[in-house]
Amino acid sequence: MNIALVIIFFFAVAALFLGIRATKGKQMNVDEFAVGNKGFGALFIFLLIAGEVYTTFTFLGGSGWAYSKGAAAFYVPAYICLAYVLSYWMVPKIWRFAKENNIISQPSYFSAKYKSPVLGIVVALLGTIALIPYIVIQLKGLGIIVSEASYGAINSITASAIGALIITIYVIISGIHGSAWTAVLKDILILFVIAFLGIYIPYHYFGGIQPLFEAVQAVKPESLTLASEGLSVVWFISTIILNAFGFYLLPQSFSVILSADGEKVLKKNAITLPLYTLLLLFAFFIGFAAIIQVPGLEGSDGDLSLLRLTMQTFDPWFVGVVGAAGLLTALVPASVMLMSASIGLMTGIYRLTRPNATDRQQLVVSKILVFIIILIAFIFTITGGEALAILNIMSYSLITQLVPALLFGFFDTKLMNKFGAMAGIVVGVSIVLYNAITDVKLMDIFPNIPSYLNDLNTGMIALIANFIIGITISLVTNTNITPNERIVTQNKKGAVH
Repeated sequence: MNIALVIIFFFAVAALFLGIRATKGKQMNVDEFAVGNKGFGALFIFLLIAGEVYTTFTFLGGSGWAYSKGAAAFYVPAYICLAYVLSYWMVPKIWRFAKENNIISQPSYFSAKYKSPVLGIVVALLGTIALIPYIVIQLKGLGIIVSEASYGAINSITASAIGALIITIYVIISGIHGSAWTAVLKDILILFVIAFLGIYIPYHYFGGIQPLFEAVQAVKPESLTLASEGLSVVWFISTIILNAFGFYLLPQSFSVILSADGEKVLKKNAITLPLYTLLLLFAFFIGFAAIIQVPGLEGSDGDLSLLRLTMQTFDPWFVGVVGAAGLLTALVPASVMLMSASIGLMTGIYRLTRPNATDRQQLVVSKILVFIIILIAFIFTITGGEALAILNIMSYSLITQLVPALLFGFFDTKLMNKFGAMAGIVVGVSIVLYNAITDVKLMDIFPNIPSYLNDLNTGMIALIANFIIGITISLVTNTNITPNERIVTQNKKGAVH
């Protein structure tokens, strides 16, 4: 067993220990399992939200896109920082409504907002569908990182399987508490590794960051500008807007919102997290450096650029540290995703079919769902072949179909009711999935449209259709139901029904 694998194994065991240890002193029930009984302060919220940013995508997809696609990769810090700005106003509203109505999941939120259990089912299924590719990203990335960093001592499928097992164990035992405590270890390590690599590699090979870009300009100038078509300015802007609205709608981010102990905690994080997100630029520096130092990686192999350059530059022990950091960037976000998906299905579907289920029964069902979801994700991990960033964008395209229902839910308006919300979501999701299967473009349907419109993110096209259908159906049905109306009837005896 080489030193790199020993170091990776040590951190894997440490993460498992922290994840299990996190439940000490906690009486585990559904609320504690799902949202930490809404008791997390600013630090844990910061680490959990940051965990959704510094995933395996940071290590592999971010640097991989800088390597393969160039300037298009900068959509990532742009949309995340914009998401934090939007969250300053939007997220406290979500938290307040959830607190008042004892809500612990995304499906329950939308179901309560629109007084529609069926909408809760739709949201639960959509959240799960959107999260599966995201969990696959983590497991696939984990396998690549451990296999590469261990110099092939363990293959990627085995590494992914071990990672999935670790995640499953501490999620079932500790719920979101396990994710919070492993996030502490992960963020300390990722902060050191990504900042060190992002500064050291440009100076080691090029003498600085400016000389790095000058070298890239000389060899591959097209990587420093957006393409005229495809990943163009239109794609760049539409993807930033789409993902910014979708960031907190991903079920794992939504769960973190609900776990906060107050609105001020969420606002503080909205202010501080954009600065932390700028560290993503260091991952891009590594990807650009790899264009010169590790040429020839084609297609999804571009995701290997950071690891290949690290292995070329450093001794095995440090490669092990980098691999351990990559391992943790998979474990933490994947665990929150797994927990939030299981809670979403339990509250959105199981509670509806078994309204009298005890807390213990609900907790048991949530844990069974953890097994089922991780198994499905693992199957896709060993059979899928898409590049990590493409999977990431598809997840956002799906979950952002909740945006109309979310935004209109903040107001008393007849422009959106439960029928319109559901119809819009179904249409939007159908467009995204159809595009994923057929890869059809706007120009294939409307040959005479301006060419630049052909580069609109498919999720944005689906979202526009979602808004139109949702508003139209709501006005046509005209049920006089508004999201914030409390419809009650009181009989002569004063009983509320």
